[in-house]
Amino acid sequence: MPAYHSTFLSEPDTRVVGNFAVLPLRTKFRGPAYPTSEDYDIIDEVIDLFRANSFFRNFEIKGPADRVLIYGILFISDCLSALSARNVDRNEAGRILNTLALEHFSIPGDTGFPLNSLYAAPRDRAEAELLRGYLSQFRQELAVRLIMRVYADGDKPSKYWLAFTRRRFMNKSLS
Repeated sequence: MPAYHSTFLSEPDTRVVGNFAVLPLRTKFRGPAYPTSEDYDIIDEVIDLFRANSFFRNFEIKGPADRVLIYGILFISDCLSALSARNVDRNEAGRILNTLALEHFSIPGDTGFPLNSLYAAPRDRAEAELLRGYLSQFRQELAVRLIMRVYADGDKPSKYWLAFTRRRFMNKSLS
């Protein structure tokens, strides 16, 4: 059974930095992503496909939107690992994930980026800043929506989400 790919692969007029798609987001955070009026965006797709794709060790990349999907899945893995390390309530989880989303992170082309074999580096400094801004906006919004999903039942995290902390998508991690 093959892994699930992004539905945004056929999105027309997608901005691409390196080979990473800069897709529209439904977000309240400032950044370079265009706003979307759609009910379903790439962040919803990342959260929906996280658990199913976590079982796969191999993933065939079919386009730039799949690279966003991979990055998002790996960021969710890091978020869930941070939450499972301690038993925290919803408010404390919000602080932990907000800190994780805003901390300094590597982008494709940096020496510390763990997936440089899958991602092309930005062409110049302006593209690198655009990508860093997009990923920061993406990480912040993904952290907020992940908390809504993991803590949907109240003040305790869902054991069905935290069970995936032991799974490693493609045997990779962003940290």
